[in-house]
Amino acid sequence: MSRIAKYPVNIPAKVEIALNGGKIDVTGPLGTLSRDFGGKVKIEKKENTIVCSAVNGDQFSKAMSGTARALVNNMVKGVSEGFTKKLTLVGVGYRAAAQGESLNLSIGFSHPVVHKMPSGIKVQTPTQTEIVISGADRQQVGQVAAEVRAYRPPEPYKGKGIRYADEKVTLKETKKK
Repeated sequence: MSRIAKYPVNIPAKVEIALNGGKIDVTGPLGTLSRDFGGKVKIEKKENTIVCSAVNGDQFSKAMSGTARALVNNMVKGVSEGFTKKLTLVGVGYRAAAQGESLNLSIGFSHPVVHKMPSGIKVQTPTQTEIVISGADRQQVGQVAAEVRAYRPPEPYKGKGIRYADEKVTLKETKKK
């Protein structure tokens, strides 16, 4: 059995969980998330915890029990606290502005880049060089942050581009004569 699946997921007071078969619906103050795990994982609700276990003894079922536990934990945390990713823009003239459901980027191209946010994702720009992406679904927040970063990833010589706030960019030494 997976080691992570041995630990139960604690349910906060303001989060409600509905189980029907292999599908789980998690509802909290920040929204509703649902996922279908199929028949390989057994998910049980015991008082204020959720326990994930393998249905049978095969290797795939055991591995998926740990994966299911991690996904359920992220769902519970997402609807109660939420997830955020911070990006910073490094470069002269690089700036970002959030306008409703879109993010306008001026990152050195001849045209402005407009990135539409999917439903459930909020974007804020506290300053012109900071972007904060937040939402309840961890995978979706990370995916949107990766898509925004992909417009202009940090280059290795001057370090210009869009990077995660905690990312360390190792600069290369320029060519010597």
